[in-house]
Amino acid sequence: MERLATDSRVVGVRTFGDELLAAISPLGLALATGTALVVDLDPGGPTYPGERSVAELTEEGPRRSELRPEREGVALVRNGAANTAAAVELIHTLSESWPVIVVRVGTEPIPFPIIPVRPLWPGFLAPVGERPAVWQMMPGSGEPPGPGPVLPPPGRATVTALLAGRRPIRSRWVRAWADVWRLPWR
Repeated sequence: MERLATDSRVVGVRTFGDELLAAISPLGLALATGTALVVDLDPGGPTYPGERSVAELTEEGPRRSELRPEREGVALVRNGAANTAAAVELIHTLSESWPVIVVRVGTEPIPFPIIPVRPLWPGFLAPVGERPAVWQMMPGSGEPPGPGPVLPPPGRATVTALLAGRRPIRSRWVRAWADVWRLPWR
C-alpha cells in the first residue's frame, strides 16, 4: 500500500469543520483541472450521484468504460461502504489512465498527498495553527493563520450547480482552485 501513482496526479482532499465544504471541495479541485475522476473514500460522506460505487468497483472490478475518461469533465464515484485498502489498489489501477484523480478522504490514512481544506470561521471558531491549508473565506473571515491559498466564497449558483451534479458557469470559486494545483502538495 506504499506505492504511489506514477503516471497521473493523485491527491486527497480532507475538509475540516464544514459538511458542505467537505462535499464540494473535491469537486472544485477536480473541475479546476479539466478532466478528472473524484473518488470518495469517506464512508461517512455524502451520497454522491453515480451509477456505481467504490465498493462495487473494488468487488467487481472496473468496467472498460470506467478505466479511462470517455469525455472531458469530471466523473464521480461515490463511496458505498468501501474498504479503504481495496479502494487504494483500485485508485492505483485507475491512475494508470486517468489524468487526475481527486480522492475525498475520511479519517483513514491513504498513501497519497492530502490537501487540508479549512473554513476561515470568524470569532472564537477561527482556526489556529500555522500549517499550510486551502483556506475557505466565510462571512466575517479574518486572515488565515497559516500559509496557503484563500478561496472566495462559493456563490449560491456554484453551490446549487455542484449539488445538482452540474458544472457551475463562470465560477470564481472553481477558478480559484486552479492555484491549488500549482502548489507543492505532492
